[in-house]
Amino acid sequence: MASTACIPPAPTPDGPVGLRDRARGALLGLAVGDALGAPAENMKPSEIRARWGRITGYVADRPAGTDDTEYAIFSGLLLARHGAALTPSHVGAAWHEWIADREEGPFRGAGFSERGTLENLRRGLAAPISAQHRHAWSDGLAMRAAPHGVFAAGRPAEAARLAAIDGSVSHEGEGIYGGQAVAAGVAAAMAGASTVAVVASALAVVPDDSWTARCLRRAMTAAHRGERAVRSAVVIGGYPWTDLAPEAVALAFGAYAAADGDFTDAVLTAVNMGRDADTTAAVAGALAGATCGVHAIPADWAAAIGPARGTCLPTMAGHHVLEVADLLTRAARETLPDAGHVHAPGAGLPAPDAMPPRHPAGARHRAPAQPPGATTPTRVPTAPETGTLPPAPSPSPHAPDTRVLPLPPVTATAHPDTPPHPAPTPPPGDATPARIPTAPDTPDLPLTPVTATRHPDAPPHPAPGEPRDATVPAPPPVGPDTRAPAPETHVTATRHPGAAPRPASGGPPHRVAPASPRSRPETTPRAAGPNAATAQHPRPHPHPAPTPPPGAATPAPPQPGHDTAPGTPAAAEVGP
Repeated sequence: MASTACIPPAPTPDGPVGLRDRARGALLGLAVGDALGAPAENMKPSEIRARWGRITGYVADRPAGTDDTEYAIFSGLLLARHGAALTPSHVGAAWHEWIADREEGPFRGAGFSERGTLENLRRGLAAPISAQHRHAWSDGLAMRAAPHGVFAAGRPAEAARLAAIDGSVSHEGEGIYGGQAVAAGVAAAMAGASTVAVVASALAVVPDDSWTARCLRRAMTAAHRGERAVRSAVVIGGYPWTDLAPEAVALAFGAYAAADGDFTDAVLTAVNMGRDADTTAAVAGALAGATCGVHAIPADWAAAIGPARGTCLPTMAGHHVLEVADLLTRAARETLPDAGHVHAPGAGLPAPDAMPPRHPAGARHRAPAQPPGATTPTRVPTAPETGTLPPAPSPSPHAPDTRVLPLPPVTATAHPDTPPHPAPTPPPGDATPARIPTAPDTPDLPLTPVTATRHPDAPPHPAPGEPRDATVPAPPPVGPDTRAPAPETHVTATRHPGAAPRPASGGPPHRVAPASPRSRPETTPRAAGPNAATAQHPRPHPHPAPTPPPGAATPAPPQPGHDTAPGTPAAAEVGP
């Protein structure tokens, strides 16, 4: 991760009233931006203009926050309960207690990253394995990271550390970096830092070569050229999913920088850029609200935000973002030792540890009660901003036991045929160490007797004491071959009935082709007799005589007028 030493120095929070005003502005600005951007979610700027023109206010009949607001309330209540001592075990237990083990709302847990996390938690997986799903890069942590910046006002590195702990259950990689950038930016804005310092604080807590850092730098380079330039520099054209953490976070910071921190311009710029408009406008509203305070939010926009409806998280129904802001301010004041003289800004509200989660009527499981005699763990104060992360706090005594159980000892048993290992030779002058007693060997399992069946043609086994090679039979003696010779085969060639006659012995071959039977009638009557059926048939091209195999007897030449070999049975006579 990039060094936190390059974080610009942030001024000290300007008193209790200013800190409370900024905390309320950050979380109320988040809810206002969420409600303004919800109708334009997953839309292009051209589609927004075709439907509403340029959005300048609420376009929904009943504006309200979505999953972005309810998950921010969830993280804020969790942080107010545990403070700087927050651990992944606390986060996982809260997910089970308030979300996974209860009846789901109409949105069924919100986005893809939350759905994947809930499925893993219900399978029994815990952080960080529960964050290993297909959408761990989403902006689901960025939308709920503003409370960490409110709690760690003026300490961007501490805010980034808490955001990473919160996100370890649901996100990893770029999803974690996006949440850390938002938390660090809000923490710097809570201290009154300039717009440039807020962006620099966000860049300082993410790796320089990460996708999130590259998108942030591109957005800052194009911010002075306006809304369209920011969107062109950051948005991945043609990619269907709009909840990419690097893209959404960069669009939010770009809108915030293009508006120079002004609340109204920052939120409306993020809304009219489309894509994941509810999240980008919520993050931009949190940054601008922390910079300008709650009084910078238009009164009609602020009046429309009421308690959460629990559409996404039924357990968050009835909680208001202003209530969570006061709880975080009080928790931060209790954590900082130099703020004890300040009057409590949230006087009259119950303490975070004494504030039980609200249980809807359809809850399937009740929150586990603390064991008798248990005391509330004290919060560990964080280290001042020194450029390095403070040491990790000790876990709460009520956190689930995650220690690794010791494995039983394993005794290695050598094979009976293995030669024994030589004893090590001690160095000169050293006494021979005593042997460590080992556990007795476990009895071997009984072996099943195996009976070998010999092949019928195999030679017999040698008798006891007889050499093993005596059973090998001697090879048969080599002598003359006494086998009877194979009978000779005589091949007799038979001419085809239609073949031309052979010439007489010593005469020239006949090459004259007879006339066709159709053009010239046959005038010579066929000879009658025993070989009448074998009389030659006129053919234009006689077949060559077959070549007898080597060693075969050469047949005698046929007699004139006969084309069959001797011994050939006569065929039936054929009349003229």
